[in-house]
Amino acid sequence: MDSAAVERFEAGRGRLASLAYRLLGSAADAEDVVQDTFLRWQAADRERIEVPEAWLTKVVTHLCLDRLRSAQARHERAAGAWLPEPLLEGDPMLGPADTVEQRESVSLAVLTLMERLSPVERAVYVLREAFSYSHAEIARILDVTESASQQHAHRARVRVAAERRRGSEEVDLASARRVVEEFLAAATSGRTERLVALLTDDVTAVSDGAGRAKRLLRLTTRERVASYVRAGFRPTPVKRRLAGGSPVFHIAVLNGSPAVLAVVDDRVVGTVVFDVRDGRVASLCGIAAADRLVRLDEAWRQHGSDAPVVAAW
Repeated sequence: MDSAAVERFEAGRGRLASLAYRLLGSAADAEDVVQDTFLRWQAADRERIEVPEAWLTKVVTHLCLDRLRSAQARHERAAGAWLPEPLLEGDPMLGPADTVEQRESVSLAVLTLMERLSPVERAVYVLREAFSYSHAEIARILDVTESASQQHAHRARVRVAAERRRGSEEVDLASARRVVEEFLAAATSGRTERLVALLTDDVTAVSDGAGRAKRLLRLTTRERVASYVRAGFRPTPVKRRLAGGSPVFHIAVLNGSPAVLAVVDDRVVGTVVFDVRDGRVASLCGIAAADRLVRLDEAWRQHGSDAPVVAAW
């Protein structure tokens, strides 16, 4: 393959990776799909490809659909132990963030909600909302009719909106960070009553059980969530051993939302991502599975960090 063909592919690699990440919710899987697409580009009769961007987009989309439809993926996701892979602010795989829809489409909340869509509905939703493809273009990418694309988009928007309590309301990250800092201070000091006050009445929490649970732990009610959070942030010898040391806690932005990172020797060992609404925490998502933190950990090491918010645990 000549250098011009390689350069053409590399020029669009970031967009393809961002598309694959939104469709799969996994950076590692997205990278695999992009590499498979490159191999197909390498083997293709490129002289017969009129619009390379459209061709590459179609290949990536269909490779992602194959993964979403695979028996293994259906089993893992149906088993209730799946969460999206969080990415640090500035990661190029997060892709376009010029509109509310683009930013929402990569939030952990929406990535999780999209699990309830069919693979085709998910593809139409991402192509339309995050990448602004027309229904005529989507129809050609997915080999469906234009009216079918419109119907899939409508069903997807309705289902996501029905579950997305915050809707398209923008996050004030500065205000949200202050709420998370206060939440972290209450959690690490044992002020359970203050934790309860910082939670909305309809708060929800989901956790992968420090990466060791077979199914996700889901909690509701302010009292149960606060109790679980307090227990999670209470230091014990077992937790230190499992984490490889005593962590410090930083505030960061993951997928457009404020988050707490637990860091041991510059290694991210866990994170809690927050959805803040009207000055209180509406939902929490705890992720500590090592395979879900690889890219975040690498980005954190390269990014450097400010002083930890909590330096002693």
